[in-house]
Amino acid sequence: MAKKTLIFTALIGVLLMSCSVSKNARSQRNLFSGSWTLNDVSYENNTGNFKSVIFNDAEDICFEGSDWFFRDNNSTGRYTISQSSLCQGGDRFFRWSVVEPSQNYSSQLQFKFIDDKRKDISGGVGYRLNIVSINEQAMTLKSNVSVDGELVTIVYQFTKK
Repeated sequence: MAKKTLIFTALIGVLLMSCSVSKNARSQRNLFSGSWTLNDVSYENNTGNFKSVIFNDAEDICFEGSDWFFRDNNSTGRYTISQSSLCQGGDRFFRWSVVEPSQNYSSQLQFKFIDDKRKDISGGVGYRLNIVSINEQAMTLKSNVSVDGELVTIVYQFTKK
């Protein structure tokens, strides 16, 4: 009986350790928490003018000046795009997390769209953005996309409200 208890205790310990979030990820989650403004969307690794639809939602120009809110206690958030002749305004809700770094990438923000009742509306499809930098005042995120077979990096510059 003691052997079974020891094995059970060891399995619970391994399970808890595998589900834990690192100190770095917790720190980044805490920094995300709150309200942000997406000030600028720009492009690296290529020349020319770009116009793109971001997150399968709206043109890049619509995201400039958008308000973003991250709630870290339940991993939900939203961004709000202003209504204009080019942009369908309104709130978009999402569930988010910080993904630990690996050999292939730095820490990443990942999110998928949900409705206002927190139900998945994206069919499990989500997005990942590389966290280049984040502090109490500003953050920079990047994502790589392919344009005519060439890699282009979209850069998102935020400031904290």
